[in-house]
Amino acid sequence: MNSSTQSGTGSLSIAGLLEFAEISRAAPTVLAGAEELARTIRWVHIADSEHVERFLEGGELVLTTATTFRRSPEAMAEFFDQLERAGAAGTIVELVDADSAPDAEAEAVVRAAAAGRSLPVVVLAQRVKFVRITELAHRHLLAQQISQLEHAQEIHETYTQLSLDRAGAQTIVDRTAELLGTAVVLEDVAHRVLAHSGSGSQALAQKWMDLVTGAATAPGVENSAKWRQTPVGLRTRRWGRLVVPGAAESVAALDQIIERAGEALTLTRMADRDEQDLLLQAQSGLIREITDSEGLDERAALERARSLGFAPAAGAELLPVVVRIDREPDTDPTRVQLQERGLTQEIASVAARLNQCLLMTSLQSGSFGFVLAPAHGSSRRVPRSDDADDRLSRILGELEGYAASWVVGVGRSSTSLLRAVAGLESASHVAEVASTLDVRERSFYRSSNVRIRGLLSLLAEDSRLRAFAEGELGPLLGDTSSGVGRRDGVPNSPSESADGELLEFLELYLAHGGNKSAMARAGHLSRPALYARITRLQDRLGVSLDDAESRTALHVALLWWRMHG
Repeated sequence: MNSSTQSGTGSLSIAGLLEFAEISRAAPTVLAGAEELARTIRWVHIADSEHVERFLEGGELVLTTATTFRRSPEAMAEFFDQLERAGAAGTIVELVDADSAPDAEAEAVVRAAAAGRSLPVVVLAQRVKFVRITELAHRHLLAQQISQLEHAQEIHETYTQLSLDRAGAQTIVDRTAELLGTAVVLEDVAHRVLAHSGSGSQALAQKWMDLVTGAATAPGVENSAKWRQTPVGLRTRRWGRLVVPGAAESVAALDQIIERAGEALTLTRMADRDEQDLLLQAQSGLIREITDSEGLDERAALERARSLGFAPAAGAELLPVVVRIDREPDTDPTRVQLQERGLTQEIASVAARLNQCLLMTSLQSGSFGFVLAPAHGSSRRVPRSDDADDRLSRILGELEGYAASWVVGVGRSSTSLLRAVAGLESASHVAEVASTLDVRERSFYRSSNVRIRGLLSLLAEDSRLRAFAEGELGPLLGDTSSGVGRRDGVPNSPSESADGELLEFLELYLAHGGNKSAMARAGHLSRPALYARITRLQDRLGVSLDDAESRTALHVALLWWRMHG
């Protein structure tokens, strides 16, 4: 296959498919849509009926012999109409009779139905093996997808390593220009060139301001409104942009490369040892010292905190708070780090604007804590008991619309800095438990809000609790209670799959407190099916679900199993 088989970045086009030997030998004739032969093929589908629309999602090349409808002008027109409505890439119609000779009468019908359409319609006058065509096309498409995944992984690893190495801006721009094979320019908000790399970038940098304003042009450089670019810096604190002024549309994963480069530049800037970073490190050190040392008294701790900018009003309630950023198991660590650092800066900025003071510490990747208090000199020197919550609510309210999502845990407030710092541990625990909630209805959570989940989280590693949960749910767990189960997501047997269904049904039963009307609606079950399943569940468990103690034990066991099993 030569380069003409491709359109765009390695995609298979209809024109490229026509170059396959299996098709070219069959004397293909383009009856319609010749100007659209560069359309990209997403997949290949074989059809034997004119009613094909319900099988398509868009972008497919449809192969057909049209045996059942090739002589009906109305059916053939309907076939083409359905392809157009479904957004198909085009169609190839094999028109030969039972003796493998060209079917001239059918071709006339197809030609008439295809007239005036933009949909590519190709007719074959010789018999071909559709299975061979689909095999070759799908092999090409799958190889293309694997190549794209490998390229995306290479990009990910490249910029992750640059971020871990704390590479400078020029190094990141150099690597980006190398990947793109074109000039790349990093500018600040005033359009001053901070770094540049790639062929011709020096000349571009010399007259950059004129290029940006449109006062000058350069060979191979489009109007500045069409430049590919990405902003650099946090959403509310953009400090520049990374620009690809030349034509680079043919580069695979262009947008991904530029976006990852922008993230790496943002992280590099944030990793610079500026005043905010140094202050956070110093405050974190003080909190660790308070936590680990028994020799630091309240007065000494307050004096140290004041020297680091934490000067609360006299008699103020100090509120321990922990913020935990939401993340999936496969979330890019670099993105989490960017979100965490950005959020700490945003919270510090909002708190200062609201005349609040913070003593902040980094806990672990994606999690940080702080002690919140009204700053010295604020209008109310001795706040009411509920003011601590009000202050936190105002700060969190200022952050609505921020790009990241998170959950907030709060410990018990205190007028003592030592006790407030100690409360960060319980606040961290609450945030961890709250992150497992299916529905979050609060801007922040206390231990009283997470209730039994909090207790189960505290006892997560207790072997006695595991034994209790496995004992209660054992009949529904198949082999999982013995350490062999569905950790890979694949049931070991049909009976184990059935056990999993009963486990989900138990969860439905407990969630609705045994209310059968609510269960039938939520589970889309008829009453006979519902009662039959309840009977089967009770038989499997060997207990009556009407017994309150049994329901309580099962509910506790199921909660623990969902959280830790």
